[in-house]
Amino acid sequence: MADGDDLELFISQVNAISEPKRGDLLEGHIIALNDHGAVVDLGAKRDGFVPRSDLERLPPEEADLQVGDQVSVMVVEPVDADDNLVVSISQARESGDWLRAQALMESEEIIEATPQGFNRGGLIVPFGRLRGFVPASHISELPRGLSESERAEHLERLVGCSMPFRVIEVDPQRRRLILSERKAIRQWRMQQKAKVIQSLREGEVRVGRVTSLREFGAFVDVGGADGLIHISELSWKHVDNPGDILQVGQEVETLVIRLDRESNRIGLSLKRLQPNPWLEAAKQIKPGMILDGVVTRQVNAGVYVCVNDQIEGLVKTNLSLSPPSPGCTVRVRVLSIEPQRERMDLEFVEVGLPMGVVEGVEESMPRREVSADADSGPTA
Repeated sequence: MADGDDLELFISQVNAISEPKRGDLLEGHIIALNDHGAVVDLGAKRDGFVPRSDLERLPPEEADLQVGDQVSVMVVEPVDADDNLVVSISQARESGDWLRAQALMESEEIIEATPQGFNRGGLIVPFGRLRGFVPASHISELPRGLSESERAEHLERLVGCSMPFRVIEVDPQRRRLILSERKAIRQWRMQQKAKVIQSLREGEVRVGRVTSLREFGAFVDVGGADGLIHISELSWKHVDNPGDILQVGQEVETLVIRLDRESNRIGLSLKRLQPNPWLEAAKQIKPGMILDGVVTRQVNAGVYVCVNDQIEGLVKTNLSLSPPSPGCTVRVRVLSIEPQRERMDLEFVEVGLPMGVVEGVEESMPRREVSADADSGPTA
């Protein structure tokens, strides 16, 4: 049979064999049938023996075998305890399924199947005449850290549910057919993302749902594909933790700001749908003005100060002067402001203002004068 020939080439890819090995496909004809099984003439030194248990695995429409019938067999045991060459008709007839599995693995095609059982290691999925296995590590929604009983309960709930899979290992000799639901889901998402990207345009507004939060930003599902709102695009204010702005499951309106179709990446923004405080600041704040503010964070170059409860400017300081810590209230002079670059350079006029100058700061905050000469020291 053609499928058998193809599978034989697939199994023994290098050289023809002189002695049968486990997994080899051979052709022959039945020379005897009895209660123990069938004997098949393979045209070799030894006849092949097909156990009765193997014949009983054949479906009813294939079970009516007669002496003289031409059959394909797969070698199960080259030499058993009685020196028999044990072969299988049922496994040989699975050859088409092995070939189909091999083709699916090479094409990376996603299939749908329904698990019919499980064990402590994962799910058991029928594949034609074969049984595929899905390791627990390849199940996308199986939580980590479960006890053995909790894992069994979770796997049992998946039995009978249609799921997507990808074939990731095909080994007829070892009778290993391994499937992955995790890789199928990941591939489906990538394919879906490619479709969504083709439909998106930079500058359009999309409503999406927050799917996950990372320290560098938030991922938002916009019509079947996740886009990233980088932490710098969450708010016009400085953000340390994306969780301070968004929550998983929250529905948000976002602006599409970047599309990279080659790498399947979508860049989104939350802040650009809000009024730009830098444009308003440009109308009100001029170089030389003295403003009250609060230190928000320290960096190597100095400290950032938030003024007007809206925008931040940098005060370059000499690290040897122990600059004020975040939360300290200060008075600063504007040296320069560049709204298009969202940049403002400041210098300290007074540090540690009493309550009333900046709302919410304790009266006990000490005052400290900082000289202009110190401010102009080298940066880190």
